[in-house]
Amino acid sequence: MKSFRLDVEYDFDFNLYGVVSSSKEHTLAWALNKYFKIRLVKQTDLCIDFLNKGRLIISNYLHRAEHGTLRLFRNRSVGTSTLAAPFLVPDIKEYDYVIQVSGGLSQLQQEILQTLNAVPLVQYVRSFDPHCLRYKENLLF
Repeated sequence: MKSFRLDVEYDFDFNLYGVVSSSKEHTLAWALNKYFKIRLVKQTDLCIDFLNKGRLIISNYLHRAEHGTLRLFRNRSVGTSTLAAPFLVPDIKEYDYVIQVSGGLSQLQQEILQTLNAVPLVQYVRSFDPHCLRYKENLLF
């Protein structure tokens, strides 16, 4: 019997930032709203079920504009998890939050980095190339 293999090429057309911050997610979202003059709104938690391994529950906020979107994710799973690495992006587990910027807003990469560095609640921020991450598929919605 012949078997076929399906190769799917995903489009990772977004900018990704890792943020180190000891503040609560709603406090960080409020600060980002203030500094970026946007409106991040709490969304339903993302539930990612891994076959026979466990569940990952990720808190997320979304700002949708006509030019693109900005998402704020907590990198660590909310509550307890049976996973060995309960992170949205285990490649960058040192970062508390992940910001995903897509659409026309992604053209403002330098301005976004400068503004994130200006937020007092942000201790450290770094830009990542999503193509270089092993678990980049976790960021596709």
